Amino acid sequence: MPPATMSFFIKGKQQNGLKRSKYSTTKNKKRKIVSKPSKSKKDEEITSSEDEDLINDKISEASLSEDENETAQEKKVRLAKIYLEEIEKEERARREDKEIDESVIARRLNEDYLKETGKLRLIIADKYKTVDQDNIKTLKCREQHKSITCLCVSSDDEYIFVGSKDGVVVKYSLSDNKRIGVIPFIKSPGSEVTGHSSEILSVAISSDNKYLAVGTKSSDIHIWDPSTFKFIKKFTGHKNAITGLCFRKDTHTLYSCSKDRTAKVWSLDEMAYVETLFGHQDGISSVDSLYKDRLVSSGGRDLRLWKITEETQLIFNGHVGNIDNVKFINEETFVSGGDDGQICIWSMMRKKPLCVINNAHGLDLNTKQPLWITAVTAHHNTDLLASGSQDGFIRLWKLENNFKNHKLIMKVPVEGFINCLQFTSDGRRLLVGVSKEHRYGRWSTVPTARNCVVVIPFLLS
Repeated sequence: MPPATMSFFIKGKQQNGLKRSKYSTTKNKKRKIVSKPSKSKKDEEITSSEDEDLINDKISEASLSEDENETAQEKKVRLAKIYLEEIEKEERARREDKEIDESVIARRLNEDYLKETGKLRLIIADKYKTVDQDNIKTLKCREQHKSITCLCVSSDDEYIFVGSKDGVVVKYSLSDNKRIGVIPFIKSPGSEVTGHSSEILSVAISSDNKYLAVGTKSSDIHIWDPSTFKFIKKFTGHKNAITGLCFRKDTHTLYSCSKDRTAKVWSLDEMAYVETLFGHQDGISSVDSLYKDRLVSSGGRDLRLWKITEETQLIFNGHVGNIDNVKFINEETFVSGGDDGQICIWSMMRKKPLCVINNAHGLDLNTKQPLWITAVTAHHNTDLLASGSQDGFIRLWKLENNFKNHKLIMKVPVEGFINCLQFTSDGRRLLVGVSKEHRYGRWSTVPTARNCVVVIPFLLS
């Protein structure tokens, strides 16, 4: 039996003998980075409450200013009022109503709680009947004439950030489908960073839209202000191309992965490196995270779930080829796709997949081999998935029977390699990065395709 399958639960060190980073000590186990730490016993009692943590994650730093004369109970009430006011404001803007019923606030609070604890399950796939063909938009600009490799969307669904092999990041407005900003390619970076000097392979934006992280082929991570494109910081430490980036939801914790077979944790509150995660036997191609301090990663034939606080990891086996894409569905379930043509649905409670979709995008007509699954995504906390390859169609899937069965609900024609997919937060649009070639190389091409971003709106029942 191969060593990679002998143990499902590893703690402390990896099977290949590599130890964790020297910075990964027990002190990190309880690390919680806060903007304004307090030393008083009174405030320690506040932050120990789980309910208080959920509130603190929802409000800005300005709301956390402390009054020396404020008791613990008074501060808790004040923070709760701020949280409720923000929810009421968001619901009023969404519904365009002046008065919001108390049941709406109660339902929103319950939904937020279930979402952050991983217990929210929404059944929405049956509502997706067809595509709004009249409103499909194509986003393309002259700065990006090479392959689109990655994209991310702001939490308010207002802006999309697109990276390409040109070394360029372009910002588009989704309201009027126009380009509104560019981080350019520069041949020789000087003392003042104004752009990137190599291919862009990954981008991610924080939940509060404060930071934009860009990963390059030259192993650097650049941090930008997404509203002004002002350069903030460059992180170095990886030894090969940065293939994946993601932020933990509602925090400024950044996770990165690289072809150097490691994943790293960074704190953007302190603009500092935190720790390195060892264990993958090949270059890591994808990472994803939600609210909990967990990270799922794929690389080679490894699929791992990292419980960072506990300093443990879980190893999953099921694919017969390289695993190139992985995304969380909810806090307990995730989806992966690989060059074996399989899409697998996983639960963190099981070593084997809950559901396997074989030959999800058919076979290559020439080689008779399964077509590579080049992109997968999920509408978080729902039963809806989307996948892409090079067969000319994006497929939408419904997960049934507690994620144990699947059903194809829609095929959307899009010509070219589908290098990245992402739903908007409301699920009404699917953002698609389309290219003539795969984001990592030119093993095959689709000459008639366009290097662009396609915005696909849906008509819901």
